[in-house]
Amino acid sequence: MTIMKRGSTYHLRKRVPTRYQRVEDRKSVWISLHTDSETIAKQKAPIAWQHLVEAWEARLAGDTADAERRFDAAKELAAVRGFRYLPAVRVADLPREDLLARVEAVTGRDGEPDTREAAAVLGGVPEPQITVSRALDLYWGLAADKTLGKSDDQLRRWKNPRKKAVRNFIEVVGDKALPDITGDDMLDFRGWWLEKLESDNLTPNSANKDLIHLGDVFKTVNKMKRLGLVLPLSDLSFKEGEARQRPPFSESWIKDHLLKPGALDGLNKDARCILLAMVNTGARPSELASLTGAQIHLDAPVPHISIEPVDRQLKTRNARRVIPLVGVSLDAFKACPKGFPKYRTTSASLSATVNKYLRANGLMETPGHSLYGLRHSFEDRLLAAGIDERIRRDLFGHALDRERYGKGASLAHVRDLIQRVAL
Repeated sequence: MTIMKRGSTYHLRKRVPTRYQRVEDRKSVWISLHTDSETIAKQKAPIAWQHLVEAWEARLAGDTADAERRFDAAKELAAVRGFRYLPAVRVADLPREDLLARVEAVTGRDGEPDTREAAAVLGGVPEPQITVSRALDLYWGLAADKTLGKSDDQLRRWKNPRKKAVRNFIEVVGDKALPDITGDDMLDFRGWWLEKLESDNLTPNSANKDLIHLGDVFKTVNKMKRLGLVLPLSDLSFKEGEARQRPPFSESWIKDHLLKPGALDGLNKDARCILLAMVNTGARPSELASLTGAQIHLDAPVPHISIEPVDRQLKTRNARRVIPLVGVSLDAFKACPKGFPKYRTTSASLSATVNKYLRANGLMETPGHSLYGLRHSFEDRLLAAGIDERIRRDLFGHALDRERYGKGASLAHVRDLIQRVAL
């Protein structure tokens, strides 16, 4: 069991035991301990781990829904006895006379407590944590009235965008319990969408649909399960035209802040190396995250990476390209010669992780900046150096406004040009 700091918050990191790999896709888990105090984090870690183990055990037993029904039954039974259900820790803090009243209420004629009633009145039934994925499972039943009369095809088309919204959120933020979702989590999800709108040339409507469907799932489960949560879902939608180009980082900011010794030490290795790889390549974060060792050529006469459709589709046909490696970007690939397995299949969480770290550590040049700004910064440096438009477009995977002739510049020539602006 390892406790590590990510940004300003401690997390518990632990490999998933073999016993639970059938019900848990992740190889290892990160659990936020919601504190910046190492002492408190060490106290909370065993409890957090035990809760997760209990959830896995419930999944193995196939009784997740049963746990929810047991909790609902406990609340109803407590109400029948004239009490509001409270967890055991809060029952223990009640005034003495209130606590005794509960104890007396569950004591039978023989002086022994009825175990079922004791669990309900004294708070012995743990409240099940409804995660984002579990909320979607519950949603289908809770929103059944919205599907009345739909054909199979209509039902499929109604379900798919809600599945997509939840899948995107989990990839960016994680499969958190609903009470643990914070305003920062929602802003991270919105920030991921803002970068996606720009990188994939989408309209704000694409992001707004995800936010609407996700909010519908959360609000429906919150209401129908009587969770009483205050969900941070307001003021998130995008206005038309908001998906403008993210501002580039200035050269001085990159040198004095992002590349300052120790500035990025708090980032996990893969995220740190991807950030540095962007500085002198201008490649998209998702393109870098998907690279395998076979696409990283450090022993070639000119070290380079090749962006290819390996187990993924490229954004456009022009996105297939070769980029020489120089400066800090070359150093980054030497540190990660096999690529970045942490984000190879979960690239959506990359930007959220990096942006959160940069904000928390004062490394964002302005509030409008994001990781994607490194791509624009590289392009601006190439333009300022007077490098030919054909070469710039080939490096960035952009289409030419005219027909392409010839093979373009050699890899060695492009490397020498980039070296002039490399950091």
